[in-house]
Amino acid sequence: MNRLADETSPYLRQHRDNPVDWWAWGPDALRAAAEQDKPILLSVGYSACHWCHVMAHESFEDDEVASVMNAGFVCIKVDREERPDIDAIYMDAVQAISGHGGWPMTVFLAPDGRPFFGGTYYPKAQFLHLLAAITESWRDRRPELLDQAGQLTASLNRTAALSAPEGQVLPGTDVLNAALQQIGSQFDPEWGGFGRAPKFPQAMTLELCLRAHAHNGGDGARTVVTTSLDAMASGGMYDHLGGGFARYSVDAFWMVPHFEKMLYDQALLSRVYLHGWQQLGEDRWLQVLEETITYVLRDLRQPEGGFSSAEDADSEGEEGRFYVWRVEEIEEVLGPERAAAAVEWYGVTKSGNFEGANILHRPKRGELARPPEIEAARAALFAAREQRVRPGLDDKVLTEWNALMLESLARAAGATGRSDWLDAAVANAEFLLASLRRADGRWLRSWQRDGGARHLAFAADYAALVQSFVALAETTGHRRWIDEALVTADAMLDLFWDPEEGGVFTSGVDGEALVTRPKDLLDNATPSANSMAALGLLRLAALTGERRYQHHAEQILTLVGSLATTHPLAFPELLCAVDFHSSGATEVAVVGERPDLVAAVHARYLPNAVLAWGEPYDSPLWQSRRDGFAYVCRDYACLAPVDTADALVAQLASVE
Repeated sequence: MNRLADETSPYLRQHRDNPVDWWAWGPDALRAAAEQDKPILLSVGYSACHWCHVMAHESFEDDEVASVMNAGFVCIKVDREERPDIDAIYMDAVQAISGHGGWPMTVFLAPDGRPFFGGTYYPKAQFLHLLAAITESWRDRRPELLDQAGQLTASLNRTAALSAPEGQVLPGTDVLNAALQQIGSQFDPEWGGFGRAPKFPQAMTLELCLRAHAHNGGDGARTVVTTSLDAMASGGMYDHLGGGFARYSVDAFWMVPHFEKMLYDQALLSRVYLHGWQQLGEDRWLQVLEETITYVLRDLRQPEGGFSSAEDADSEGEEGRFYVWRVEEIEEVLGPERAAAAVEWYGVTKSGNFEGANILHRPKRGELARPPEIEAARAALFAAREQRVRPGLDDKVLTEWNALMLESLARAAGATGRSDWLDAAVANAEFLLASLRRADGRWLRSWQRDGGARHLAFAADYAALVQSFVALAETTGHRRWIDEALVTADAMLDLFWDPEEGGVFTSGVDGEALVTRPKDLLDNATPSANSMAALGLLRLAALTGERRYQHHAEQILTLVGSLATTHPLAFPELLCAVDFHSSGATEVAVVGERPDLVAAVHARYLPNAVLAWGEPYDSPLWQSRRDGFAYVCRDYACLAPVDTADALVAQLASVE
């Protein structure tokens, strides 16, 4: 019996008609495995995952494969986006077993949840062979499998119990300099980004480089940022008709993407294009920011104010079909004369660049501002594309990813003065508070229109919320958002803090007990819970004067700092927190109704500054301040108050 029909996750519902007797993760499934004396076959993926669809079509929809799975295993499906705690544990196991990971993830467990073997995507024939081998081993060599499960689980527990080396001091500028040198050595000077294909955007690493440029100037960081931002926005990974970015590029030059569009990528990339525009003044990056936010508000925003998680790579059974064009299709929409200019602008050819069709791109890298005739062609092509069958939409609302987008929207609204963006940010925050926080104050992870909110929120949800509420407070000047940040930060420390080694655990003290209790340390596709917690707590401490927040942030930096020294590409967001701490916060208070002074602060890229204005709250920043003036402070010791935007900008420049 397949039990997924009543699940709210779009990914789980995609498998509700499989002949596999799927269970959702939970105590009933584990109890069934124990009662039936069968191993567990755990399959983890997400709705926009192309290879998840491939394995589903090849194996999970196949009666032959399903009969083998049903006979030998209790089969459990997990949406990794709803349950990052489960995903993280078993991904660590798969990487320990095979040396690599990815999705779909296929893991074999003892009935108590301990893993003993795993991998990722398996073609049908290989999967059938593996199922037979596991079934035989469970029957004939079970003690060996259980011993392997015990050793692997012990290894996972050691990873979760990471402690700072004895005598470890807080990481500082030496760690940042060493990290930046390593980042520079992995930079691709021709096409931007880092490493070889497949190539991911690495927005957080570019943020770290922008910070370095803000501090020291120089051509090195500027080259890394400019080359990368221009190449990504010119390539096929960027949607030149509708805005927004695909997940990653399968090649080294950003041409052919995996076409799924994830909310978190829009959040992180819009942030780095915003900051790149502020710091380096390139208006083409403002265009990319505007088009990316337009995509999110148009295609991912739900009527209630939440943002959907992703759009699929596939439509009508083909990857990328929604996005690609043939010359004849462009001519049909535009007519031969107008089509010629669009074909040249977007690098379209008869032979194509993707399975005989064309992924639109800009052959002249960085030339993104469209002349009027090209803009008219873009609008017409976009309207025609809207008539196609759209990729599937994963419409679940995830707290963490919404908070990431909320922060970027708020920062962008402040920098540009776009009131519509600020309205969307506030509406999103109101939705999260109304729909994803229980009456007792406990945040939840996931919301679905037809199923409401479910799953206890994780440390990453709380940490992202703290940062987003701080951003809203700094953008709106409303005390309410500082109050929400304080309540959420306190709850995060109560639920997730490790009092022995420091740092936050992935799941709360009230969460489900799994085979281990991991900590989210690495900055992967999204910032880790510990990185976000460190940066959010430092900003909150600077705004409120509450030293315990800084103390907890320093414990995180001490715990993880030594790892960040040797593996900077794995900890770029944490290194941003190191930079904030080692540079020291610049505290800015604008007292009274002075929108000109507030706008002067919002317009600048000030990664290590915090801003208090509008409604006062408990903080040294508000003590003995005169209306109509701005105060620029370091550790609450302030320069002379100023009352003009020029004087304020000069003071900010002097303390950067």
